[in-house]
Amino acid sequence: MNKQKLPSKPSLLLFAAVLLAVSPSAMAYLDPSTGSMVVSAIVGIFASIALALKTYWYKIKGLFRREEKEETVEQDGSE
Repeated sequence: MNKQKLPSKPSLLLFAAVLLAVSPSAMAYLDPSTGSMVVSAIVGIFASIALALKTYWYKIKGLFRREEKEETVEQDGSE
């Protein structure tokens, strides 16, 4: 059997860099509405995250308050 030697990582990285450097232009046009669509998608993602945090805020807050109430009940009962 004839074993072939695989190329080393630096030579693969150099080959990838050369391919990226000599790539042809895309000849594509992105109109202004494409930029506003991307911006509105980003704003929508942040709004969704904010709404999810607001929705679950009281549940998260309640987890910490329950621990405090249990501690105060234990302290009041031991006196």
